[in-house]
Amino acid sequence: MPQTTTKKTLGSESLGAGIRVGVKPYYSAEHSKPEDPLYVFGYRITITNESPRWAKLVSRHWIIVNANGKHEEVRGEGVVGQQPELGPGESFEYASYCTFTTLWGTMEGTYTMIGEDGEMFQVPVGRFYLVATGE
Repeated sequence: MPQTTTKKTLGSESLGAGIRVGVKPYYSAEHSKPEDPLYVFGYRITITNESPRWAKLVSRHWIIVNANGKHEEVRGEGVVGQQPELGPGESFEYASYCTFTTLWGTMEGTYTMIGEDGEMFQVPVGRFYLVATGE
C-alpha cells in the first residue's frame, strides 16, 4: 500500500511501488500580484527509484484545489516535457510552478510509470500545500 506523509515544510514525501517522490513547495512573492489577485507558487520534485527494477515516467495526473474549493485536474505526458527513465538507485529532479487567485491551495496526484517488464503502475504524489503566507 502506498505511503504518504506530510512534512512541516508544507511539502510531502510519498513511496509507492518502490518509487519515492519528495515535494518542496515555495511561494514566489516576486512573481505574484496580490492586487490582481495572482499568487505564484513553485515546487521542486525529486523522484527516486528505490526498487531493483528500471522504470520510466510516462504521464502525470494532478488534482489542484484552491482555498475556495475550486477543483481542477491536469493530465499530460511526462513532466516538464520529459519522460525520465530511472535505473535502480537513480533520481530525477525538476521544478515547476502553479498559480492561484487565492492565498493558498493544494496539489496531489499520481505518476503513471512503466517497468522494464512493460507493466504500467501508479506512483502517488502526496498532497502538498502552496501557501502565500509562509514556506
